[in-house]
Amino acid sequence: MVNVNITESAQKYLRELLEKQNTPGIAIRMFVSSPGTPQAETCIAYSRPGDDRDADVSVEYEGFTAYFEERSLPYLDEAKVDYSPDKMGGQLTIRAPNSKMPKISDDSPLEDKINYVLYNEVNPGLASHGGVVSLSHITEDMYAVLKFGGGCQGCSAVDITLKEGVEKTLVTKIPELSGVRDMTDHTDKSNAYY
Repeated sequence: MVNVNITESAQKYLRELLEKQNTPGIAIRMFVSSPGTPQAETCIAYSRPGDDRDADVSVEYEGFTAYFEERSLPYLDEAKVDYSPDKMGGQLTIRAPNSKMPKISDDSPLEDKINYVLYNEVNPGLASHGGVVSLSHITEDMYAVLKFGGGCQGCSAVDITLKEGVEKTLVTKIPELSGVRDMTDHTDKSNAYY
């Protein structure tokens, strides 16, 4: 179920934008890039006929269709799209209070589970040293490849932090994970914590 409020003024604005595209059947698509992380961004894009994906959830509004990326739905929960006209033309605003907060369940993708643990359990501890760690990708053999930044990059204790702290925490919380690997260039010691 889609719990996104697209206000009347936003619907009117989006309808007018779509009409200007001169493409029969064009719609909008709403999704969150990097959901559940501090870098999360809520996006609305044009969706030309055929651009929608099988897993997208479609909602019919007056004069247009909106597609919502299925994976983004938990992060779009309680989102509000509004349009405020002004002398300069107006502004479309998107407020998605849950886009940066990881929402996970047993059925969540592995990437979301890892981001949840990094965001809520690992990074608060690293923050005291000015450090941060983020997920780069997951390998086929179920290793989380991580990127350290801030005070962790170039730190002489990063191997201990990686194996004794981050890996133990992630593997304990997410048993399907085989372990972690580091992709960071630790020769750059400009921000290193000692």
